Amino acid sequence: MNLGINLYCYGEENELCLECQAELMKENGFTKTFDFPHKKEVCESNAKLLAKYGIVFDTLHAPFRGINDMWKDSDVGEKMLSKLLDGVDKCTIVGADTLIVHLSSGIPAPRINDVGFSRFDRLMEHAAKKNVKIAYENQRFVANIAAVLEEYKDAGFCWDVGHEECFTNGRRYMPLFGERLSALHLHDNHREFNMDEHMLPFDGRLDYDYVAEQIAKHKYTGTLMLEVIRHNSNYYDDMSPEEYYKRAGEAATKLKTMIEDKK
Repeated sequence: MNLGINLYCYGEENELCLECQAELMKENGFTKTFDFPHKKEVCESNAKLLAKYGIVFDTLHAPFRGINDMWKDSDVGEKMLSKLLDGVDKCTIVGADTLIVHLSSGIPAPRINDVGFSRFDRLMEHAAKKNVKIAYENQRFVANIAAVLEEYKDAGFCWDVGHEECFTNGRRYMPLFGERLSALHLHDNHREFNMDEHMLPFDGRLDYDYVAEQIAKHKYTGTLMLEVIRHNSNYYDDMSPEEYYKRAGEAATKLKTMIEDKK
């Protein structure tokens, strides 16, 4: 399994430039990454720079602000669909084979309906034409992801281990969808409701023995992708970029060893 970490996990461009990130990623064993879609020329230049350091895009993360609009019978839904379709196109530019997609945001979730499904039909059809896999990520509700994975047999499941602990009061997603696992978002938190801290693995209260067990059980061989955000917690306020990436690499390597020991 390759090790991955999201771009700009330490901070914005003015805090740590992209080339500085690439150097630290390579130094600490990361060969895969992901980001949100940008303009075509930015996607191209980012992919080219990262390739110099042996780092490639594993996935892109589709925009999720306004994702509830996908289920609305109005123009805002079409605008949101256009953003998701663009995410598929940007995957082909950076060489990522998977687009990660949310299905809802916040509470309450919109009702599942035919209008929304008609849009996701178009998303899945477009992705198939571009040879891009859509992986749907667990958020707060099980109903929409269950319905979508049942409807679209080519869709994958992105297991976000942190969301499972801070959004869903102990509901376990892998027993339901583990056979469809095609991507991971690995991070930690203190298991407090709505506190999505995106800490480095092993720095919070998640049971990473359970995480390793589930990944091994479902024979996942893809990227161990960290989705961490330094500024979501004050735990790393005094940590330098070098210290942060070193700690991230050690955490990812520890988890990989745990998974291999459970196979």
